[in-house]
Amino acid sequence: MMSEQANASSTPASFSSSSPLEILAFGEAMALLVAESEGDLAQVSHYERRIAGADTNVAIGLARLGFHVGWLSRVGDDSLGRYLRQTLEDNGLDCRHLTRDGNAPTGLMFKARASQGEDPHVEYFRQGSAASRMNASDADGIDFSALRHLHATGIPPAISPSCRELSFHLFEQARQSGASISFDPNLRPTLWSSEQEMRNTLNQLASRADWVLPGLAEGERLTGQKTPEAIAGYYLEQGAKAVIIKLGPEGSYYRGMIGGQEAAFSVPGLRVDKVVDTVGAGDAFAVGVVSALLEGLSPKDAMHRANLLGSRAVQVRGDMEGLPDRATLKALEAGDAVSVS
Repeated sequence: MMSEQANASSTPASFSSSSPLEILAFGEAMALLVAESEGDLAQVSHYERRIAGADTNVAIGLARLGFHVGWLSRVGDDSLGRYLRQTLEDNGLDCRHLTRDGNAPTGLMFKARASQGEDPHVEYFRQGSAASRMNASDADGIDFSALRHLHATGIPPAISPSCRELSFHLFEQARQSGASISFDPNLRPTLWSSEQEMRNTLNQLASRADWVLPGLAEGERLTGQKTPEAIAGYYLEQGAKAVIIKLGPEGSYYRGMIGGQEAAFSVPGLRVDKVVDTVGAGDAFAVGVVSALLEGLSPKDAMHRANLLGSRAVQVRGDMEGLPDRATLKALEAGDAVSVS
């Protein structure tokens, strides 16, 4: 049996379906069945239906803060595809570039319920999904001339060669139009044919981004470097403008250009009394960084917001349920709300 969980935390901003997109995100959204009880999924009878996807988590988080965010993807011509479209639109995303593919199904994911804040066991049913069939032609209708920002992760290029082609195409089009680009590697090693292919592809994409957002372990694996300073230096030498590294409870590290000069510093994390679910914390961090930098805040203020949203995300069960709307963010940054009930 399944129960439904409302995903929208507030009434999303209203945009005309014909108005230009401000931010574009792309990737695979999947239907998510979350176990309502702990234990082996084979023994679980009741689930909550939600949506899953690192790229959609960030897109929804930015939409909740009032940005006009477009979602580029494919879903199957099935009930799960209709559910995904409705849920994404209910959360404020502009789905004019979400295509219905009648020749492949919508991806599905099962997630166990963790008891002590550990990473929960997940099972994917995404091979041959509609989203895996995306290619560069899916971007034909996008008005890049009006686009302000592209957010990308390392998941789409891992799903299929044609999705990899789309990733590089979007980076190139965004760069030519003058839009900024943020890139979170979001490693999914099991989706790649080899470690070398993963490193080469994701490092090429990172070199084309303005803001690179790896976790410390991800940065070590991709670059072979052992410290935040060295990891950031690697990507700056490859062409990135700034590197913001997630350090978990310790906070985050920045290295990049500020006012024409290179700067490097760390911002400490916030105390969390009880970790409930770590899934989605990195996506919340990305929402904090991207939103703040697009608003013109300083890198240090952007990292503080990112740490704040990441700490909030681990206090709730769910991938994006802890992402705030603008009013909640204002209260959080003013110190009026420090925990999630």
